[in-house]
Amino acid sequence: MKRLISAIQFLTILPIGRPGSFDKRMVEFFPVVGLMLGVMLSAFDLAVSQLWSGPVVALLDVIFLAVLTGALHLDGLGDAADGLYGNRPKEQSLAIMKDSRIGVMGLVAIVCGLSVKWGGIMSLDAHRHLLLIIIPVYARGAMLFGFRFLAYGRPEGGTGHTLFEDSLGLSAFWGVLAVALLSLFAGWRGLLLNLVFVILTASILLYYKKRMGCITGDMLGAMSEITESVLFLMVSMGGTA
Repeated sequence: MKRLISAIQFLTILPIGRPGSFDKRMVEFFPVVGLMLGVMLSAFDLAVSQLWSGPVVALLDVIFLAVLTGALHLDGLGDAADGLYGNRPKEQSLAIMKDSRIGVMGLVAIVCGLSVKWGGIMSLDAHRHLLLIIIPVYARGAMLFGFRFLAYGRPEGGTGHTLFEDSLGLSAFWGVLAVALLSLFAGWRGLLLNLVFVILTASILLYYKKRMGCITGDMLGAMSEITESVLFLMVSMGGTA
């Protein structure tokens, strides 16, 4: 339970448990936090859809997710975009990502990411609420692969340094496996979801490996945000909502 509470406190602003709780073994519970966020998002979507049209509902959904997570992953997306853009050497890229100020590329990445997510949610029709529940799980589950397959890029310390101290075993991926099985209830969209998730996760990791040879907390956040936006976009194909 302590690991779950730590994961909730780390990834959201939800006031659960004793403040300051931290367990470095919390990582395997990231998909569970995603499930909690997805359930809350689905309920919120159902409530606001009684009052507003589809485009407004999708906008409110995007804002709701950003508020619940304290824009943690959006911050990572902006910092990663600023640092990784161009052909800068590794150390300079790491220094830029550590800078709290946002640059043009970071701003563009955040705007584009939010726009893609808004468009995807707006176009969801069949299995809408199931997809609203499970896609945030995939987004948080994607980060587990970053912990598993890449080394941490800031040995001197950083937000995610402690979380990389212990190697993440295959048994820690039970949350990802569970959501993959749950997605089958979405029919062909569930199959598409898993295919895109595998390709996208592998592509991001390969890019990180080639570009930096490591991963940071910002890059993990960017990975989660990109995964969430792209999955919403892909499963909304053919939607009319």
